[in-house]
Amino acid sequence: MPLRKWIQSANNAIEGILFATKTQRHMRYHFLAAIFILILAFVLGLSWSKFAVLIILSVIVLSVEMLNTAIEAIIDILFKEYDTRAKQIKDIAAGAVLITALGAAIIGYLILFEPLKDFFYSGLKVAKHTESDIAVVALVVVLILVVITKAFFGRGDPLRGGMPSGHAAVSFSIWIAVVFLSESFMPSLLVLVMAILIAQSRVSTGIHNPWEVVLGALLGISVTFLLFRVFS
Repeated sequence: MPLRKWIQSANNAIEGILFATKTQRHMRYHFLAAIFILILAFVLGLSWSKFAVLIILSVIVLSVEMLNTAIEAIIDILFKEYDTRAKQIKDIAAGAVLITALGAAIIGYLILFEPLKDFFYSGLKVAKHTESDIAVVALVVVLILVVITKAFFGRGDPLRGGMPSGHAAVSFSIWIAVVFLSESFMPSLLVLVMAILIAQSRVSTGIHNPWEVVLGALLGISVTFLLFRVFS
């Protein structure tokens, strides 16, 4: 597949995520819950196997919620007037989301109960992690926050425009991660220059205004810096 078509396909897919996040209150709750679970698992110092299970559960819940949104949109197109069959289909789809969310909550409880109990009894000690692990989690958290924020403001396409600039957020998140990972002036400077050039290009091409780029950069910097300070 040519790069341009791949980018367009990715743009369409992300547009669907943004639409679901903007129109579905539960989708926003699920995204916020995913961030909370990521941070909580990091605080508790869960093993990577348990951490992976929690991530998979979050992905499944988000995917089922999006499928439910798509089914509701199809039903609204097919049934212009009230129809008991349409209600039944929507109820079944909503029930699938409920079952998935309840199952994820039960499994999450089984995974988190003992670590949480030990966490409170041991004096609220935050687990420490390697810089590379923190960099990955920080990038995921930044991307989720970009999606939620873009959906909230509701302007621009996912990869073109909107508040904030996702490119700036990711670029400056990577810069902060490189600062902590390398602890060296030259690599940090080179990545900073790269991040500035990416941010500047978003403005010069008219995709973003300066305010959107600045807020994106601040989002990436603040989230990544905070996670490194807490967990490294």
